[in-house]
Amino acid sequence: MKRVVAAALVFSGLLMAIAFESGLSSAARQEPAFTIHKLASAHFAGTNGLTFMLVIGSDGRAGVGGNRGDALHVIGVNPAQGRATMLDIPRDTWVDIPGHGRERINAALEFGGPELEARTVSAFTGVPISFWVITNFDGLVGMVDDLGGVDVDVPQPMNDSFSGAFFPQGRLHMNGHQALAFSRNRHIGDGDLTRTYNQGSLILAALAKFRAQPGAVAVVHSLEVLLRHARAEGVSVRDLYRLGRLGLSVDPANVRNVVMPARLGQVGPASVVFAAPGADSLFADFRDDAILQTH
Repeated sequence: MKRVVAAALVFSGLLMAIAFESGLSSAARQEPAFTIHKLASAHFAGTNGLTFMLVIGSDGRAGVGGNRGDALHVIGVNPAQGRATMLDIPRDTWVDIPGHGRERINAALEFGGPELEARTVSAFTGVPISFWVITNFDGLVGMVDDLGGVDVDVPQPMNDSFSGAFFPQGRLHMNGHQALAFSRNRHIGDGDLTRTYNQGSLILAALAKFRAQPGAVAVVHSLEVLLRHARAEGVSVRDLYRLGRLGLSVDPANVRNVVMPARLGQVGPASVVFAAPGADSLFADFRDDAILQTH
């Protein structure tokens, strides 16, 4: 308990520094691995209430056009019960995007940035999203490497030349490039559905690395890594402090990683993903308290 309290205090100081650095020009600091933003209409209940946030992995990178939300994960935290749920949404899910009609859900990022992506996901699931967090390929690689790698459970052997994922089954210690390859492999299991689940597993592995560092020095090092790679926009120091405490309040072992019920389909010549009949009831079960009781 003392270690958690100390970590929370250190976290608050570092998050204040993040808030300060968010005002610097991009030329004055390294481009961040991820950006945290509070939706203008959001209400953050803090540690006494539920909090929902959207984690977006962008496919934007040098030499490649487009900037789509190819990894979409809604994390709901119930601090009173010390439990959370991560809802994984396949990138090709066919939805209504405000102002743009029916399209794959990942296109919302390209049409209107993270704000539109968050609005689209919120409207689709009915979940009140308060924050979005976005990262890209280079950001993921750099942060995992600075953390000293992460331990990931590979569910089955991978041998995929497209993503570069060549891994045996079992728990592996991965560097940044390996973690990226693992998260991009869709030539496995149920394709994009399996990849979406694996991306969620990688997020939980990173959270576990942050939370489980032994000793105050190791905790401070991990938080310094966070500082170097993060930028806050539209988020108060109070919100950042609350987010830090929230992250430390839940053991990753108490976080369920669940893929949206889905089925594969076609729209014209294109392959898409449709929400399965059970999706609406799962969304309702998720948004009432961030915990899945009947799924």
